[in-house]
Amino acid sequence: MSTEKLIDRKHYVLVHGVCHGAWCWYKVKPRLESAGHLVTVLDLAASGTNLKKIEDVNTISEYSEPLLQLMATIPPNEKVILVGHSLGGLNIALAMEQFPEKVAVGVFLTAVAPDIDHNASYVLEKVCFLSLDNFS
Repeated sequence: MSTEKLIDRKHYVLVHGVCHGAWCWYKVKPRLESAGHLVTVLDLAASGTNLKKIEDVNTISEYSEPLLQLMATIPPNEKVILVGHSLGGLNIALAMEQFPEKVAVGVFLTAVAPDIDHNASYVLEKVCFLSLDNFS
């Protein structure tokens, strides 16, 4: 690999949405890698091949644990590009909050994006209540 390629090489961390797993990035991952980038995909708690039971996941922090563990291993001089799809937006927002020095940018791909005035469940509660109102 040329020196030019190494300078432009990015590290992408792709975070799946609800009811998905790392497998959902099966077309994106090889394309980014063929362009010379490092790509990490992972299964969040109780998702994909992660063995944790959904009954044991009570908070967004617990659901995000595999991502947060990965972020803790990123070297201090490296910055990643976090990409979150769907509910994965909450996961990357949490990682961005806990590891701001390790994140170059967060990409919310048709994702839930929390704001600073409400807790993380605010958007989910609004969406769920709006959906329930449609059935009344």
